[in-house]
Amino acid sequence: MAYPVPNFLPGRRYILSGVLAALALPAQASGEMARFKRAATPKPLPDLAFQDADDKPLRFADFRGRALLINFWATWCAPCVKEMPSLDRLQAKFPENKFLVLPLSIDGPTRPKVAPFYKDQKLTHLGIYFDKGRKAMQGLDVSLLPTSILVDPMGRELGRLEGDADWDMPEGVALMKAAIASQS
Repeated sequence: MAYPVPNFLPGRRYILSGVLAALALPAQASGEMARFKRAATPKPLPDLAFQDADDKPLRFADFRGRALLINFWATWCAPCVKEMPSLDRLQAKFPENKFLVLPLSIDGPTRPKVAPFYKDQKLTHLGIYFDKGRKAMQGLDVSLLPTSILVDPMGRELGRLEGDADWDMPEGVALMKAAIASQS
């Protein structure tokens, strides 16, 4: 089959690859985001349960339709405490209906310390959530605190970062924007 323009097919490839690149996660992140490990292929997130501050049961599927940054942390974890203000600032940059930082505290016996910790740290943009019994943590194969898992609006894990990071830096914001845009 002949195309009307000799370079028709290569031209379409360039346009298509440009569109896909614009929607994809940055291939090479800089700074602390260079430690972000992309998933080889986005995989569906298991629909695990956790609770909000009022012990209301929630599931990851309840947040489908928006990108998530699931962060496993605890008040007794020094790197976690260090990173929480940057997560709060990151959440402030995005509308919650498009992107949500989901900080899952694994505080068990120290659970009553979480709300006062938020108040002391002036964390006003983050919700309080708990991973009772560390079931979500185990279900997502998380073994280090803090660990953050980036999920696209379709509920697929795009990648993760183990350890603390300054999430509100330009490269972190760019990563979240790419996750919000990834609908394919």
